[in-house]
Amino acid sequence: MKHKNDAADTVEQRAAQGEPAPRRPDQAAPEETDENDETGEAGVVDLLTDNRAFGLRMADTAEGRNKASLLINRMYAWRGYSGSHVLSDDPNRITLTASDKGEAVGTLTLGIDAAPIGLLADEIFRDEIAPYRGPGKKLCEITKFAFDPRVRSKEPMAALFHLSTLMARDIHGCTDLFIEVNPRHRAFYENKLGFTCLGEPKSNPRVNAPAYLLWLSYAYVTEQINRFGGNPPEAAGNRSFYPLFYSPREEQGLISRLRENR
Repeated sequence: MKHKNDAADTVEQRAAQGEPAPRRPDQAAPEETDENDETGEAGVVDLLTDNRAFGLRMADTAEGRNKASLLINRMYAWRGYSGSHVLSDDPNRITLTASDKGEAVGTLTLGIDAAPIGLLADEIFRDEIAPYRGPGKKLCEITKFAFDPRVRSKEPMAALFHLSTLMARDIHGCTDLFIEVNPRHRAFYENKLGFTCLGEPKSNPRVNAPAYLLWLSYAYVTEQINRFGGNPPEAAGNRSFYPLFYSPREEQGLISRLRENR
């Protein structure tokens, strides 16, 4: 992830104006694509890392959701999870994808706590979630997270999580995030993003596997972005993803673009 902090023509200024981010002379130019490419998805932001261009976007068309579903089913089957996972056209279920040359390589779905469905995690963790509901609180969850292991760079994954933060915190006003994870993945979310485990694992019927419920406050996420965001070299000695997130200044340009695309 290439950041420009001091140049007059900054990344965030270009993003707010809908212009492409600048690239260094030693970076390969990304392939030219139409703003609405063959998937029909309106681009949110492009990420250039390791001389490869990754498109980060909302999968808000049937074809976009289908590509994300294919990736989810392939990755879940590889992990030994059961079931067929199809993404629905629900305004409270927002699917985000990272794509490489038009193919989905990463995806997650952000679920907003709203009637009548609430959160999918309520099915088995309602008692654990209940104390977090109340005045001034708005909950959300991440489900159906999958990333192609052939993508070796950590930056597209970090950028996808950051984009989900902006959608939840800044667009939908969420304060707290939940995720159900397999026990063998618990440490990843705790170390990389600062999640806290709530209680003991339970059987998750949607994937026929045990799951922990993890919780994360967006106040903590904001604090970490303000402290570490936009500083990739810091990631070398830090297990956290936050140095790979965009800087607070870049965030503002991305938030503006997301609001324009609503």
